Amino acid sequence: MKMMKWFKGLRYIRVQIIIYYLVTSILLVTFMSTILYMSLSAILMDGELSNTTESVEKSGQSIQLYIEKLKALSNILARDPNTIDYLKTNDPQIRQSVAALLDNVLQSDTMLLTGILVSKSGSILSNDSHLDMQVSKDMMNESWYVDAVKGDAMPVLTSIRRQDFTMDKNTWVISIGQEITDLNGEHLGLMILDFSYEVIDNLLSNLSLGKQGFAFILDQKGALVYHMDPTYFEDSSKKEVLINIDKMSDGYDTHMKRLIHHYTVTGTEWILVGVSTLDHLTAARRQIIETLFIIIVLLFSISMVIGFIIANRITKPILSLENTMRAVSDQVVFADEIPNSSYEIDRLRIHFNEMNQKIFDMMESIKVREKYLREVELKSLFSQINPHFLYNTLDTIIWMAEFKDTEKVVAITKSLAQFFRLSLSKGSQMIPLHQEIDHVAQYLYIQEQRYGDHLTYAFDIDPTLNDILVPKIILQPIVENAIYHGIKLLPYPGKITISAKQYKDKDMLITISDNGVGYSPNRTKTTSETTTKLGGVGLENVNNRLKLIYGDAYGLTIESEIGKGTIIKLFLTQ
Repeated sequence: MKMMKWFKGLRYIRVQIIIYYLVTSILLVTFMSTILYMSLSAILMDGELSNTTESVEKSGQSIQLYIEKLKALSNILARDPNTIDYLKTNDPQIRQSVAALLDNVLQSDTMLLTGILVSKSGSILSNDSHLDMQVSKDMMNESWYVDAVKGDAMPVLTSIRRQDFTMDKNTWVISIGQEITDLNGEHLGLMILDFSYEVIDNLLSNLSLGKQGFAFILDQKGALVYHMDPTYFEDSSKKEVLINIDKMSDGYDTHMKRLIHHYTVTGTEWILVGVSTLDHLTAARRQIIETLFIIIVLLFSISMVIGFIIANRITKPILSLENTMRAVSDQVVFADEIPNSSYEIDRLRIHFNEMNQKIFDMMESIKVREKYLREVELKSLFSQINPHFLYNTLDTIIWMAEFKDTEKVVAITKSLAQFFRLSLSKGSQMIPLHQEIDHVAQYLYIQEQRYGDHLTYAFDIDPTLNDILVPKIILQPIVENAIYHGIKLLPYPGKITISAKQYKDKDMLITISDNGVGYSPNRTKTTSETTTKLGGVGLENVNNRLKLIYGDAYGLTIESEIGKGTIIKLFLTQ
């Protein structure tokens, strides 16, 4: 049975149009989103690779420039005539000049720790008086000395005192060696400059490789020169991981899901390797997915709205034709069943065939239906009364109860009970004016307890009007609007005045005025727009109810001026 109802529902033209439109929209949006995501991911991947490459190369170039600078300083010391004369003569006076020059060079860079001049005979000149360095009479045959002369092992990572290598990074230095020869090319000795290992740390500290990214330096023999984690220098398994990474090609490694880039530091035997974990790319992809999801939801919502609009535009003429046929038909004309017709067309045929027989019954039915809709509309408008007042009142009662203000709690509770008793009015839509005044008086009393001296009110009611029936709850929404949009914003106490008097024979005028902040009359052009802007559904509700009950000649008007307040007039009739 349910399946039959569902199948019949699919016969509606409006339902079919909406389904076709939504399916097409979903497929199109999904297809476009997929293409957009793939395109943006490719662009982001290229950008991440470019950033990683640029970051690694800039850091490598910084190291390269620093090494070149030190080599230049070492070259200055090695070619200085005093240095050459000292190594040839070992003259003490020349030694002082060389020592002074060495001090000047070392003072030009705070990261330069030690300068060592080693002669081929094994004598040493250094700025460090506590230098602990093993030398021999046959210095030219020492392996480190031979490597330094050849330049094969420079720069080299070593201990600052040439002692056994430890894991304390504070004792590490990078040594730059420069062979010293005379004008004839005869070997005289070696100039060694030691700079702090901290230089490498500093130059690589700004690498942008992600949270889990890292960089390391290996020499051509596979020896580790730099890693931020010293444990890699003593753990062979960790060293092996770095060596395997060094063997990988530049670019994105799908196995590691990381970007790798190598940079050969010119003038050294070092290779700088940067490994990026693509944190930015992952975050960007997540953001793209979230953004695309929001866009898809929005487009889907818009598609639904547009689908309904289009479907209604297509089916509305058909439905209008159906209603017209039902209203104007004056003779019995039977239409044959149309094969394969839609549900709407079939309904048109059925109603057309039934039209003449039911014309008079329909007219009566329409009258009853209009009356019923009028009552339903009035009840619907009445049901839109803002419920925030109850919440705020209960909040005030709780606040006073916490401060043990029992008398005010009892008074407000009684006033609230009276307020809702009058609101119910035993189901009546029309009540005497004095009950409506009492109803709004209870509301003002409760609000006065909430706002204190910031709110006062007064009534001026013609006693002869007390028993005249008026729609219930037409004053409270207006007073509420005056408080929240006028008096609440004042820096000084506000006042609301309610008056009622006879107006033009049987007509009655109720005026609600306040000294609130007011508003500019140029903001709106119609009463409907004004009531909507100032009080939302509250004032519009009252205006519509009055017009439904008394006719279009009645309702409310608004007069307001910035800084002087607002006057709202309700025109009713007996």
